[in-house]
Amino acid sequence: MRIGELAVATGVSSRSLRYYESLGLIASARTAGGWRDFDAEMVERVVRIQHLFAAGLCSSTISDLLPCLEAPPAERTSHLGRRLAEEVSRLEARKRDLDRQLDVLGALQDEAGSAVE
Repeated sequence: MRIGELAVATGVSSRSLRYYESLGLIASARTAGGWRDFDAEMVERVVRIQHLFAAGLCSSTISDLLPCLEAPPAERTSHLGRRLAEEVSRLEARKRDLDRQLDVLGALQDEAGSAVE
């Protein structure tokens, strides 16, 4: 399928698909005319990539995890579980930081509101 067809099938822009390809997250063959030609399996892969980006993972982490995620469950190594646990810890730390920032801003907002009254 051509890049436009993959874009429609996944809801991802052609520009993003070209970016994913430049990172090695997806691959295409080239037609004799030089057009990108994607296998139908790329639809599922692009959707998975979108989910991983939505989960807050960066492209290098996604690149590292994709082979593990696409392997049959019996062939997956402990690497996948370890990397996912690291990412959960990273995001939990980020959430704690955001909660702390919200608490400070909320206190400042309360203080500012009481000064106006």
